[in-house]
Amino acid sequence: MERVILLNSDYSFLNVINWKKAVRLMVKGKADVVKTSGRVIRNAERTIEIIMPSILKLVKLVKSVYKTRVPFSKRNILVRDNFTCVYCGKVAHKLTVDHIIPKSRGGGSTFENCVASCKPCNNKKNNRTPQEAGMSLRIKPHQPTIMEFFIIKMKRVGVYKTLKELGLY
Repeated sequence: MERVILLNSDYSFLNVINWKKAVRLMVKGKADVVKTSGRVIRNAERTIEIIMPSILKLVKLVKSVYKTRVPFSKRNILVRDNFTCVYCGKVAHKLTVDHIIPKSRGGGSTFENCVASCKPCNNKKNNRTPQEAGMSLRIKPHQPTIMEFFIIKMKRVGVYKTLKELGLY
């Protein structure tokens, strides 16, 4: 499935959409093409040809409501830690969230106290602190900013390099 980068009218990153939605936005006149992929889309009768866009810019500005901080969730912890266990460095998509200071000892569910962990490391640490379990953290957990989180997500879907080449980020 082809993915298309969707930018706001001020060239700020909005989302990554599939090619069908991109074509609908183009046909309705709601988006302009910034960069094409070179691939051609044709209808069954071969009467219409559209060059596939790789980057679209909306015609009208969409006001996006920015929150003051990234909301705490398991998914956001995994994205922040790049789906990598902070104890052993293993990259996996089936990770758990580990509390550095266990909840039973008063540790809260915050970005500063939670990290991504593989199941073997989480079981090894058990109900102890990393120091008690003889384990060390590869990163220092922190609360990501909105922009930091946008850049992490853009890199994850593979659009950051393209936007940087265009001089947008």
